[in-house]
Amino acid sequence: MSLFMSFFSAGTFVAWGSIAYSHGWVAITIQWTMCIGGLITGLYLAPKWKATGNLTAAEFIKERLGSAVQKCYIYVFMIVSVFLKGSVLYSVAKLVSESLDYPLIPVTIVLGILMIAYTAIGGLWAVMVTDILQFVVLTAAIVIVIPLVFREVGGVESFLDKVPDDFFNVVNGEYTWGFILAFALYHIFYIGGNWTFVQRYTSVDTPRSASKVAYLFAALYIASPILWMIPPMVYKAINPDLTGLATETAYIMVCKQVLPAGLLGLMLTGMYFSTSASANTALNVVSAVFTNDIYKGTLNPQASEKKLMFIARASSWFFGFFMIIVALIVPLIGGIVEFTLSIGAITGGPLLAPPIWALFSKRLTGKATVYITAVSLSVNLLFKIIFPLLINSKLSRANEMLLGVVLPFVLLVCVELYAKSRGKISAEYLALKQTKAARKEAVQQIDIEEQMALKNQNKFGLKMIAFSLTFIALLLYVLCFFFADRSPLVGGIATVILISSLIPWRASNRVIIH
Repeated sequence: MSLFMSFFSAGTFVAWGSIAYSHGWVAITIQWTMCIGGLITGLYLAPKWKATGNLTAAEFIKERLGSAVQKCYIYVFMIVSVFLKGSVLYSVAKLVSESLDYPLIPVTIVLGILMIAYTAIGGLWAVMVTDILQFVVLTAAIVIVIPLVFREVGGVESFLDKVPDDFFNVVNGEYTWGFILAFALYHIFYIGGNWTFVQRYTSVDTPRSASKVAYLFAALYIASPILWMIPPMVYKAINPDLTGLATETAYIMVCKQVLPAGLLGLMLTGMYFSTSASANTALNVVSAVFTNDIYKGTLNPQASEKKLMFIARASSWFFGFFMIIVALIVPLIGGIVEFTLSIGAITGGPLLAPPIWALFSKRLTGKATVYITAVSLSVNLLFKIIFPLLINSKLSRANEMLLGVVLPFVLLVCVELYAKSRGKISAEYLALKQTKAARKEAVQQIDIEEQMALKNQNKFGLKMIAFSLTFIALLLYVLCFFFADRSPLVGGIATVILISSLIPWRASNRVIIH
């Protein structure tokens, strides 16, 4: 569930909601490609990541492809992650700004600072707890919104009569079958190789459990996009006049129209939770990579634990402020849809495909990896930025995405076939085999005190989730008194959440501390 919510954010409502309002069902088709990515990851990639014995993707890259490759990837990955999470921050700031009629810039800054502080103080457990809670809050809010928007438009038949004829086409506009294919390939790389998500596969107990993580992600992405995209699609029938960047506000505008203040606050809270979880996860990973792999690994190998904790929190603030700056410039670049898809097309394949290939290949070398990444990034930047400026010509959305994912894949195949024809096994792969053999023979010393501390932390985290779910249920019960006409629906959802709180509470009692 944490993987699912880390992938999910307010950008889902702003970016895909904008497409759902403008083009209809194709927004759901686009998100179903994420289900395909999760399924392929569960079958092949997640168990492979767990089997490496590494906790992070950066650690695997260092052991398999060399420290030089790792450093190159670290620098690029940190920049790309902050850019992507800047777009996520922009999304939630846009929703809050639109719903409360506050200026966008100060809202962006305040929400960004709150996210950074939360990450610096809470760490990964705070992210996990937030993931669970915002999943519950958002699901509850969406289930409440759907019947209300249909009532607002006059029923399902009225909705179908008022939308364009092509509104339920599986592909529409610039989002063609070519784009869908490219986006599906991109999400195999992204879900299976993104450093943030890899930690979800490596932190479980077995490769089989890692597969289950990805399978649950895929299952949730079958039904969820339909539920998420119904409100902005219905709003097209209610108010068909939004154009340009105004379509990004379709979701929150329909919520403002059908929800009373308390339930609108619940929806905004869920959206902020989701964005916080996504941004916090990225900041945690970026901060951890900077602290362990750059500061401790290169700058100060003898740093104490106290010093490393200070550096981790300081780096969270540094990268967080950079994230805020990115969020402030998203409108200048063309909006959330253009920004998100462009970053994905340019960087997804070049950064994620080579490490995934290295999970299976004995022949890929560190030098070839750097060349493939550099060439792919350069070509993508050339077609995305340079050519449009020089000759006023650019690729279609589908061709842009296809180039981004197919080019590195083709280069990897060529390198693999060439090395196979020469009968070469990479020196880095042979070194990795020796490292694994030595690690297997080493006696693992279990620190009893640390083990007890971890169990205490797990017990506390589970109880915190149970308490928070109970609080959310009670809050919904209170809202029932203010909105009598909606109390059966809200009360029913509150009861489900209250019963669900027993699951983590019972699990916490099974955590035995000796």
